[in-house]
Amino acid sequence: MPQERDTPLLQPGDIALALALLTRLPVPLSHGAATRGAAAAWAWPLAGALVGGLAALAGSIALALGLPTGVAAGIVLAMGIVLTGALHEDGLADCADGFWGGWDRARRLEIMKDSHIGSYGVLALGLSLILRWSALSALIAAGHLWGPVIAAAALSRAPMAGVMHALPNARGSGLSQSTGRPAQDTALLGGAVALAVALLATGGGVLAAVVAVALAGLAAAAIARARIGGQTGDVLGATQQLAEIAALAALAAVLV
Repeated sequence: MPQERDTPLLQPGDIALALALLTRLPVPLSHGAATRGAAAAWAWPLAGALVGGLAALAGSIALALGLPTGVAAGIVLAMGIVLTGALHEDGLADCADGFWGGWDRARRLEIMKDSHIGSYGVLALGLSLILRWSALSALIAAGHLWGPVIAAAALSRAPMAGVMHALPNARGSGLSQSTGRPAQDTALLGGAVALAVALLATGGGVLAAVVAVALAGLAAAAIARARIGGQTGDVLGATQQLAEIAALAALAAVLV
């Protein structure tokens, strides 16, 4: 699908479309909303903020029940995974297996499409969970739960649109191809929305998190370009995971 340029920047159904695409929540869509595709990418951080809010609520309930901070942090992660159907984690695992398990572009794309998980994928998932759990545990122990979880969830969805805009689709099929490529204005608006949500959620520490997320997005794009010459849905999922790790680590460094 060509890059979106001639559609309106904002539509009322964009948030519902973002939720339908990035979560497992039962969101009804109008026909007009369903055809927006990548033009609705500006709303992806809002979908992330909702996921983060629900995950933080689960963590708060765990703390209210007297569970330790480490358990509460694990519940926050588990709720986020359930709400998204492990969409982004799956992308990270597929990219890790394909990028470092294949010798050339064609073989890497073939491995990424395979539903089986290999050693690189297992290691990537394990590291992602450990790093996010460690940062969350430190934040919760210091009295910070809702703000950092919501901010990281929103900020980490913004680079996906940026990578999608900057890189061509590497496969010519799949979810990323069918969704299309967002226009530059759409990607920039998504970044502004994510920044606004993060500012409202945390105030202090946002600058460090924004810089960390931007660097993570740039790194993900550079690696994807070098390995497969573009982006896929898996690349976008991996981008979100790297950005979330970066955001939580930066917030922990500033707030703890």
